[in-house]
Amino acid sequence: MTAAVAPVLTGRRRLSQGELTLLLDAHARFAAGQGGKRASLPFVDFSGLDLSGRDLSGADFSGSVFDGARLSGARLAGTNLSGCDLRHADLRHADLTRANLRGACLTGANLMGADLTEADMRQGKVAKPHPSKGFPAVVEEPRAGQLDGATLSGAVLDRSQLDGVNAVDADLSDCSLKGARLSDAILRAANLTGAVLHGALVNGANLEGADFAGADLSGVSLAAARTAGAKLGQVKSQPSRQTMVRAEQLVRQARAHDAWVRSGGKDGKPTVLDGEDLRPAAAALKGLRLTAISAKKACLAGLDLSGAHFQGANLEGCDLSGASLAGADLRGARLAGADLTRADLTGAILTPLPLGPGRQTPANLTGARLRYANLEGADLTGAQLEGVDARGCRPPLR
Repeated sequence: MTAAVAPVLTGRRRLSQGELTLLLDAHARFAAGQGGKRASLPFVDFSGLDLSGRDLSGADFSGSVFDGARLSGARLAGTNLSGCDLRHADLRHADLTRANLRGACLTGANLMGADLTEADMRQGKVAKPHPSKGFPAVVEEPRAGQLDGATLSGAVLDRSQLDGVNAVDADLSDCSLKGARLSDAILRAANLTGAVLHGALVNGANLEGADFAGADLSGVSLAAARTAGAKLGQVKSQPSRQTMVRAEQLVRQARAHDAWVRSGGKDGKPTVLDGEDLRPAAAALKGLRLTAISAKKACLAGLDLSGAHFQGANLEGCDLSGASLAGADLRGARLAGADLTRADLTGAILTPLPLGPGRQTPANLTGARLRYANLEGADLTGAQLEGVDARGCRPPLR
């Protein structure tokens, strides 16, 4: 059987995998300050080629075609991808921070867990090769950024510029869009369940039929957006003034609990945070010793809890989505049904808690959500993980 031949795109040079490897090796040396040469490869046909894990930061690929290309884990920070065609490309966990994607087409692309912080996907001028003269004789035409049908589940798009982007039927579940600009964007029927849009601008956006179940819409005004048929039940809104005042009181109670633990019960007193909303606490609980505290079904979403002690704590059903638990001591903690989506558990300890000679209690994460969580260096030895949803966590949970 004759192998399929990739179609020739008028005006675009087709690179072999070998040629590509030489050029990208030179660019990697350039990016590392070890000589080499910056990759300037506009109007190239990369369709179907493998660029996975490569350092492409700062390169120029404007007007190129990456249809079906493999770019998972690639470093594309600050890369010029304006006017590129990335349909159905594999960009899972790629670094696209501050990338120029103006006028780029990512229809059907897989950007699960990718980092698009401060990326620019606004309308751009797409330069196409002249039909008969090819490149560099180009024909320019305007094109909005295109994300129709793309998968961005768990991606980070904080402060990204998505004004006017087309993202019909896009999967933006569990992604972070904090401070993103989405004016006049078309997000019709998009999946935004569990997404964080804190402070995002959606003036003039078409959100008809979009699903926002469990999304964080704190600081988002929908007054100037089209929301007919949108599912807006169970969304998180901006904490009320009463919640903020209450949170200040709860922080004082948490510090008293910390004093109680540190003094062996001589100072302070234990506290209970069940069902409380502590989102306004920000970093006030960072590093506290909250051993054996009860915070069942509390909302601790987005808090900085790094270095905190939660040995034997009851955090069942707790909302810890987006929270930082880096270096936290969670030995023997009860986290059954907790939401740890996008949580940072770098270096966290979730091993059993010794209770005495021959006795210990394991950390219980039964039925917890660990989607897109950072588990780098975390120790989950002996943890109960039945029914855990660990899709997209890094590294993968085994």
